[in-house]
Amino acid sequence: MSKFFVQNSSSESESESENEIAEVQKPTRPIFTYESDEDQKGSRVVLSERDKRIEEINNLVRQLKNAKKIKDIVKSNQTFDELVKAYEKCRKIVEKEGHFKHFIRAVADLETFVCELWDSSWKSTASKSNSTALTKLRQRIRKYNKDFEKEISDFRANPDNYPEEEKIAKSESEESESEEEIVTKKETKTKAEKSESESESDEEESDSEISWDETEESSSDEELVYDKADAYKHFLKDTTTTKKKKDEKKKPKEKKVVVTVDTDRESEKPKLERKLFAKDEEITPTSVFNKLNEIVSARGRKGTDRHDQLEMLKELREISKTHDFGPAIDFKIVFNQMAISFDYNTRISACMKPEVFQECLNMLDEMIKIVLENSDIEVNENVLDEEENVHDQTKPYKIRGCVLTVTDRLHEEFIKILQQCDAHGTEYVERLKDEPKLNALTDKLQTYLETRGNTQELCRVYLRKVENLYYKYDKNNEKTSAETVDRLCKFIYTNDSTDRLRAIAMLCHVYHNALHDRWFEARDLLLMSHLQESIDNSDIPLQILYNRTMVQIGLCAFRVGNIKDAHSALLDIQVGNRAKELLAQGVMVQRNVEKSKEQEIKERQRLIPFHMHINLELIECVYLVSAMLIEIPFMSSREFETKKRLISKQFHYQLKLSERQPLVGPPENMREHVVAASRVMKKGDWKACIDYLINEKMCAKVWDLMPQSDNVKQMLMKKIKEECLRTYLFRFSAVYESISIESLANMFDLPRNFVYSVISKMIINEELMASLDEPTQTVVMHRTEPTKLQTLALQLSEKISNLMDQTERMVQIRGGEMGAFLNRNHQGQQNQQAQQAKQQNYKQIRAQRGQQQK
Repeated sequence: MSKFFVQNSSSESESESENEIAEVQKPTRPIFTYESDEDQKGSRVVLSERDKRIEEINNLVRQLKNAKKIKDIVKSNQTFDELVKAYEKCRKIVEKEGHFKHFIRAVADLETFVCELWDSSWKSTASKSNSTALTKLRQRIRKYNKDFEKEISDFRANPDNYPEEEKIAKSESEESESEEEIVTKKETKTKAEKSESESESDEEESDSEISWDETEESSSDEELVYDKADAYKHFLKDTTTTKKKKDEKKKPKEKKVVVTVDTDRESEKPKLERKLFAKDEEITPTSVFNKLNEIVSARGRKGTDRHDQLEMLKELREISKTHDFGPAIDFKIVFNQMAISFDYNTRISACMKPEVFQECLNMLDEMIKIVLENSDIEVNENVLDEEENVHDQTKPYKIRGCVLTVTDRLHEEFIKILQQCDAHGTEYVERLKDEPKLNALTDKLQTYLETRGNTQELCRVYLRKVENLYYKYDKNNEKTSAETVDRLCKFIYTNDSTDRLRAIAMLCHVYHNALHDRWFEARDLLLMSHLQESIDNSDIPLQILYNRTMVQIGLCAFRVGNIKDAHSALLDIQVGNRAKELLAQGVMVQRNVEKSKEQEIKERQRLIPFHMHINLELIECVYLVSAMLIEIPFMSSREFETKKRLISKQFHYQLKLSERQPLVGPPENMREHVVAASRVMKKGDWKACIDYLINEKMCAKVWDLMPQSDNVKQMLMKKIKEECLRTYLFRFSAVYESISIESLANMFDLPRNFVYSVISKMIINEELMASLDEPTQTVVMHRTEPTKLQTLALQLSEKISNLMDQTERMVQIRGGEMGAFLNRNHQGQQNQQAQQAKQQNYKQIRAQRGQQQK
């Protein structure tokens, strides 16, 4: 039989073997193409979209980990960008399955890494590119992690549930398919090796025939796809195939291992069971107490995990409860739990998490309950370690600690939480709901300390209660709140051994009285305290409280109608435009003033929570209105004086700004309303002045914020009419020879008796040169105003005298003599004194004439 037929039979056997494994093979590819690298290596593994994304994130997490190890912040920043973009592509998968846990771990670890670098001294030694990259990365990671706060908090609570990398899980069908592929590949390889061994012997003789067979097969196949560019290569002899086959024989076969991955996450990491005690060890109160001391002794050491400590203390407490070792050990464990939870944040500026804060509230409630129910437990800071008794029931229980200190610390953490919340968001309102719980715990602690505490502890808890009450306006129960604050503050005045608690209590008492319009009590108490003399030497929180109290006194004086007292109380706060900083309601950025980071952190720690703020626009409006009511009549009474004395510089500054404007339009903000009202008041137009100050816009911004706003508006209208009357008399007294009181009363819509009293005061204080004619009820004016020529002459003489004084000083500094100039100056001074004596004589004569007319 010829070789031609033998070869055909071999091709038929090969076709039969191909039919046997046709189910496993992939669809045929075009013949006239190059072989790809994947075909040379073996089968290509097809991954789902989810697995691709997970693998991509795993690679980026590894790169980020390596960059963190060598502290390459620039690389970390770039990798973080790529990680964020890769996670954005997984949005559909995340919506179905939830966030990837290894991504949450990577982002949280990056934030802690950046914070540690930021707080350390590494930044000063780092390069410029790394330091700038660190600032950018810190801002971006903090902003980005706000969307994952819940997941990050869960990760920090349970880090074992979050792996560093997520393994790609294969389904059972994919595993079976891969196994079948491995088996079929082995069979095809064995058959191919057999055919190769048979063809090697006749290789030299049958090269042309083999190529002919291949061409016949290709021509008979109707479904072949021809590649035009590489079609000629099929008809050439391939010399590389034999070499490749020999090399493939020499290479060892790669064994594929099928790895099964459980989809259940809980089975990946077994739960760690802490064994506090051995199996054979007997659990006694002493062993529990020793274990507690062992756990607490690790507090503060480097490398101790606070979360593990809290978990161990929880388990220890459960053990003590099951064995019923008594309330003293329970109290001691809870006390240490709270102490460790306070140490959970390494940074002082960082606040406690809301979940941890709720746990601390519950633990404090349990501690107070234990102390109230068991009168035999003595808790004191002065108990020594040797005297402490927790487990011996024959002796009285003595525990070293202080519940009041823990309560104060919890109040501080509550203020920190409020400081770092957005004041205009819902989170602030949610956190503020914890305040009644804190106040209820303070009341329970007060009942406990009233029975078993000393006077100093009572003073501290009373002060804590006063600080929770003093800034709250109680409209319904004003008497009860006033009585409670008065009782608590008086106890502190008599029994406090430190001056600081007394000063704080006094300022809170004054603030509460001023808030409820008890003006005389607040004023007298502040004057009796003499705090204004020593406040400059006190600490900054006390100064802030003093500033808040002075502002509240000024507002109270304005509501009552004491305009001068309101102006003097608010003057120190409003000078320099630093009201926000002085009241600790915000951080001011001033020009040419550089602050260190420590100063900024301290200033932010002193800030008062938003619900305790006083409206800054209200303070400024009250100050400007009171300055207007004082300054406008004073300016019109001193119109002819050359040296004008200023009462309020800020008010004059606002007036000058409005005068400089080329076009004055209708007022828009609060300051423009006050300036427009003062401009109208100069003319004595009280109706327009009231329209500018009391309207819908001003009521919404200012007046409706005050308690009893209707009474305040009525008082303000009365004051405006009075000051407009005084301004009118000062300005236009030279026009009138006499004016009736009734016409003035009708003009300013005031009662006749009130107008009579106002004019009488002006005459007595020598502000108005006039006399009252009672039978006719008229005001007779006495013209004492100098003429225009006289005023100009007086101005010229004053300027010349000032010039001579300056030249005399300059000559004395240089060591020269003035000669005739000194004599001339001396004569000028004598003439000026003689002129002043003449004016005094003229005033006396005029007064005598007025008395004779009466």
